[in-house]
Amino acid sequence: MRLLIDQNLSPLLAEELVARGHDEVHVRSLGMSTASDLEIMGVAASEARVLVSADTDFGELLARTNAASPSVALLRRQDHRRAAQVAELFVLNLPTLAEDFETGAIVVFDHDRIRVRRLPMRPID
Repeated sequence: MRLLIDQNLSPLLAEELVARGHDEVHVRSLGMSTASDLEIMGVAASEARVLVSADTDFGELLARTNAASPSVALLRRQDHRRAAQVAELFVLNLPTLAEDFETGAIVVFDHDRIRVRRLPMRPID
């Protein structure tokens, strides 16, 4: 799977995902450390990458723009897990979630459950 790792996530997570066979790039390696969320979403969409982040603003942006892409994997409340554990959680659930990511979704990995919301979402008023 093609992934774009957001600035707010450790490069160690990126390394763990590469070690598990995924095509991944961290925004830092693209020189986008100070890029806006909208710019980051644009790169993810244009390169057909799933945006992996801990930033809830991406869900709001997707709702406001009614965009069908990029898919977002939102890692919430993962502070108690090491990068290798988060990568393992992600990879173990990919077979079930691959179609959601391919067709457009926000997938929230919470500390005890996973939620899927299909894109596009209805715009927020």
